[in-house]
Amino acid sequence: MGGGGVRSVGERLSGLAGEIAGCRLCRDAPAGKHPLPHQPRPVCVLSETARIAVCGQAPGTRVHQSGQPYTDPSGDRLRGWMGVGPEVFYDPALIAIVPMGFCFPGLDAKGGDMPPRRECRTKWHDRIFEAMPQIELKLVIGQYAIDYHLAGLKRKNVRQTVEAWSEMMDLSRARDGAAVLPLPHPSWRNNRWLTENPWFEGEVVPRLQATVREMLSRLKSA
Repeated sequence: MGGGGVRSVGERLSGLAGEIAGCRLCRDAPAGKHPLPHQPRPVCVLSETARIAVCGQAPGTRVHQSGQPYTDPSGDRLRGWMGVGPEVFYDPALIAIVPMGFCFPGLDAKGGDMPPRRECRTKWHDRIFEAMPQIELKLVIGQYAIDYHLAGLKRKNVRQTVEAWSEMMDLSRARDGAAVLPLPHPSWRNNRWLTENPWFEGEVVPRLQATVREMLSRLKSA
């Protein structure tokens, strides 16, 4: 086939990943008043075969340094919730990782992480998920990811949305073809939330682990 032929899914994703790796939009043409305060280092994992996508907020300082998503205690807790080890979590054939912001957004005046940059959502996210139609389950972590992936379906706040997790999965599957499971952020800052909401680890985590286990088994045996 000549150069004008239709590109395969793998070629499309490879090209998209290359564009994202070279993106400097938040530094050179920021959507707001302030550009990214450091050199961009986009972190995401695209996949033509994965059925599960982890959709979080934005890299923190450790991930910015490592260049690999969830190389921090939040990642340890998230993998525990999913019931997988690093060898599965970091296999791009099995799991895609698409945060709302691809680069560490910097720290606020109190030393906390800034919100994900808006440029990523505007420039990349629709294109990414159009290029990965095989995704069947999106694990959506925190308010910014919920706002995007559960637009029109979410409840008043994160707690109420996560509490309605079963309904959110059914509604999103019917609307988009992929089930969206809303999750709180696995950060240690949410320890109190987890203590005050024991139903999450008692009800949601077992369902999450069973679903992930079934999907991975199906994919590996295909």
